[in-house]
Amino acid sequence: MGRPILRKIDPSLDLSRHFFELSSLAQPWDAAAVFGRKAPLEIEVGSGKGLFLRKAACGMPLVDFLGIEIALKYARYAAAGLVKGELTNAAVIHGDALRFFAEWLGNASVTAVHVYFPDPWWKKRHRKRRVMRESFVRDVARVLVPGGRLNFWTDVAEYFHESVALIVACSSLSGPIHVPEQAAQSDLDYRTHFDRRVRLQGGAVFRSEFRKP
Repeated sequence: MGRPILRKIDPSLDLSRHFFELSSLAQPWDAAAVFGRKAPLEIEVGSGKGLFLRKAACGMPLVDFLGIEIALKYARYAAAGLVKGELTNAAVIHGDALRFFAEWLGNASVTAVHVYFPDPWWKKRHRKRRVMRESFVRDVARVLVPGGRLNFWTDVAEYFHESVALIVACSSLSGPIHVPEQAAQSDLDYRTHFDRRVRLQGGAVFRSEFRKP
């Protein structure tokens, strides 16, 4: 499924506290400098239109949430949603999540990593572009605190099973832990917009959770 056309962002919105370019960030990355406090940090890889970030930030105000989105227009759109929701505990970085994990994040600095419906890169010659690869999985295990979580969901069965096997083979994370489907209580009571689209069309969603010992 292709990405839908986005509504235009209100040009009067000030995104300066919610939107950042990866290339402009100091290394190592300091979450406290962005959020103005020290708090548990959860990161979503591929934040899309920002539904997960908005819901999570609103529901857990004592936790900070960071989305990383490689598409500029989606990164800005997600950040605009955070501004309109007056959510000070969430922000979006525009850039390559794999680079951010490898070069900017310190050891044991993240409480949870969320990877929801990443691009499956269907063609065999393109599969090397997939987010779920050995180097990324090792970085996730490195940056998670003890007891930290990795959540991986996809609607592609082959991608799910290959990724679960990869996580088991090249990291010390325990799992997979089954994540049961929950009935939506409202039109937007889904993990992401893609989750909503897949489920409303009757598609299957494969869910897993891993934990760092």
